[in-house]
Amino acid sequence: MSSKHTQTIAVIGAGSWGTALAIQLARAGTDACLWGMEPEVIDSLTTDRVNHRFLPGIRVPKNLRISADLEENIGAHRDILLVVPSHVFRLVLQQIKPWLRSDARIAWATKGFELSTGKLAHEVAEEVLGTSIPLAVVSGPTFATEVGNGLPTAMTIAATDEVFADDLSRAFTSKTFKAYTSDDIIGVEVGGAIKNVLAIATGLSDGMGYGANTRVLLITRGLRELSRLGIALGAKESTFMGLSGMGDLVLTCTDNQSRNRRMGLALAKGRSMEDISEEIGQVVEGVKAAKAVHGVAQAMGVKMPICEAVYKLLYEGMSTDDAAESLMSRPSGDEFN
Repeated sequence: MSSKHTQTIAVIGAGSWGTALAIQLARAGTDACLWGMEPEVIDSLTTDRVNHRFLPGIRVPKNLRISADLEENIGAHRDILLVVPSHVFRLVLQQIKPWLRSDARIAWATKGFELSTGKLAHEVAEEVLGTSIPLAVVSGPTFATEVGNGLPTAMTIAATDEVFADDLSRAFTSKTFKAYTSDDIIGVEVGGAIKNVLAIATGLSDGMGYGANTRVLLITRGLRELSRLGIALGAKESTFMGLSGMGDLVLTCTDNQSRNRRMGLALAKGRSMEDISEEIGQVVEGVKAAKAVHGVAQAMGVKMPICEAVYKLLYEGMSTDDAAESLMSRPSGDEFN
């Protein structure tokens, strides 16, 4: 398959999501090269054309190149897509900075606030790389396995530069994959960060047998919490009614492909957070996000009772019964205040 345009993209991070995004880029006819830090993953992608560890059973297209050399991969491409956990995002940026081309553009599919500072990813990127480099975030209601299998999917790309957003949209778009653009990078990042915390809450609720009514209550009120903090940080309210807001929230809260929802389901059975994380085998972003969101909400003076309950459950020893009670005992009041 030949490239449909001259854009080339280096995908950094060969976990399930990084591999799936690289597959979609190649499927769309974009010249992409995937790098991962685990030698066994790179070996399986090179020899078997399958990421046996993180995305088993899905073959990567022949036109997707695989790289074991991070410096070479960064230097050879103008556009870089980082697909790494939020707690190493700054470290990866610092590592690749010396190798970036002068015309480089940076995108990421990383979700969450930086735990130590409460900064969103674009703030971290600007701090490390400066404000002159085009930046973008890729987010929305997507599961890696479904993207890897080519099932119909849509996501949002928010960028500081309109040309970069349009270029990324074209790079990803195919018959079964649509990439919409936005200029609200704060809103898209906030949606991606907080939905994981809310997915733990809905998983916990379902695991305790509270039923569909409670699940919808948590999703709806959770969207309100998410919007409230996002607006306080400078986001557009309309963003939270789109793919990266309501769409991603509903997906993550209602399907067991979500690692965060599975964390909540298992916590309801009395299992430890450490044991559950080991069984899942990949980063459960909502765990660290709960602590980060708690800190940001406290600093901004924004009330987020659902996220607060998840934080207390994970970090202050609150019982599952007390967490549920703290939510249901709140006064009703005006729905939109």
